[in-house]
Amino acid sequence: MDHFPIFMTLQNQPVLVVGGGELAARKIRLLHKAQARLCVVAPSMCSELLDQADAGEITWVNRPVEKADIEGARLVFAATGLEDIDVKVASWARESGVTVNAVDRPAHSDFIMPAIIDRSPIVVAVSSGGSAPVLARNIRAQIESILPSRLGQLARFADRFRSAVKAMFHTDTEKRRFWEGFFKSPIAGLVLQGDEGKANEAMLAAVNNPAFGQSDAGKVTLVGAGPGDPDLLTLRALRALQEADLIVYDRLVDERVLDMARRDAERLYVGKKEGQHTVHQTIINRVLGDAANRGRKVVRLKGGDPFIFGRGGEEMEFLEQRGVQVEVIPGITAAIGAGAAAGIPLTHRDHASAVTFVTGHSKDGGVEPDWNGLAASNQTLVFYMSLGNAGRISAKLMEAGLPADTPAAIVENATRIDQRTVKGSLAGLEAMVLANGIDAPSLIVVGDVAAYAKQQTAPAGLTAAFATGA
Repeated sequence: MDHFPIFMTLQNQPVLVVGGGELAARKIRLLHKAQARLCVVAPSMCSELLDQADAGEITWVNRPVEKADIEGARLVFAATGLEDIDVKVASWARESGVTVNAVDRPAHSDFIMPAIIDRSPIVVAVSSGGSAPVLARNIRAQIESILPSRLGQLARFADRFRSAVKAMFHTDTEKRRFWEGFFKSPIAGLVLQGDEGKANEAMLAAVNNPAFGQSDAGKVTLVGAGPGDPDLLTLRALRALQEADLIVYDRLVDERVLDMARRDAERLYVGKKEGQHTVHQTIINRVLGDAANRGRKVVRLKGGDPFIFGRGGEEMEFLEQRGVQVEVIPGITAAIGAGAAAGIPLTHRDHASAVTFVTGHSKDGGVEPDWNGLAASNQTLVFYMSLGNAGRISAKLMEAGLPADTPAAIVENATRIDQRTVKGSLAGLEAMVLANGIDAPSLIVVGDVAAYAKQQTAPAGLTAAFATGA
């Protein structure tokens, strides 16, 4: 984050604008909305600003700017469009300890102006840090199109009842659940439709109902975080993250996915690595159940899909046996993500009529894979958690009859910016792991389709690949 986003109170605060043309007028339009006390210093002004000066809406100092003009200002905008003047004003402001924005000159600015969506008191600001203002404006236009026009009225309506809600609901959790329930309720819909009369009646009933929005029963949601790229998170998973009281997450969950959660949600890391279990599964199960029994909304966040080698089935069984409500939100499993990111079609009319997901690290004393069945032709094999057993997998498949020159690929950190893909043959599988120093979460793909793998250091066109069904 190159710039720290803040919202500043400027009501009745002195703000200096240097310049009297269209560049200055654009900033002044926004500053009027913030109810700032405006002084404009310029030897001439455009007709729009002259009208404002005549109406007493701004103070005009009709002369070139001087350093003394900056004294006492809360903010300064250098908006003449003339580089030497704007840079000089910015230098004076910094010497005086006054925050300055030199319009369209980010190198000389203490802050930059974002693209703004105004549904006061709801304000959304979009910034590119000055690197791509047109892109920021395009994003603003997209957000504008999905936000209701009466969003500000809804915020003001809710504000009128804040004291009443505080009086009825005492804990932070109770108050948050009330407001979550309200904003999803028909009451909010009435406000957005412009019928505040009916909304007031319904809101009074809700505020006086201690059960409104509250639920004694907790819940555990098993959420698939996808293979890594946060853009592949489902909308339903995003909603669950934003409603969670507690997020219990694995090692394979990308930090950028966690950034999408509620800021005040508690986080608990329970990551595991082959041979290294930071927190045992039995403890994880108890943590999930205990939190839900205390009425908390728990998200169990797993890389990929919770039901594909994610032990989601075990956790669901444990919780349901104890009467805990469980919801499962699927995610794009690592195999699907890795295939798309590396250019490997897991099925192909000419090469593979089936795909099999296999765990390369089975439970101690567990049943061995059916190596003879896996060695059958015309299919793709995807091995999860398999790096440490790459040599054994290779030997077993060749022993079962799969040719040594069968194409194989390893996809490391699938769909992330540090993705790496290497390819070779079944016989050289272990050597591929060792020679390339592969250690991060990886998948092994074996089968004719692995020949399509693109050796790369970062995913290319992943979103397009999913969009076209590649």
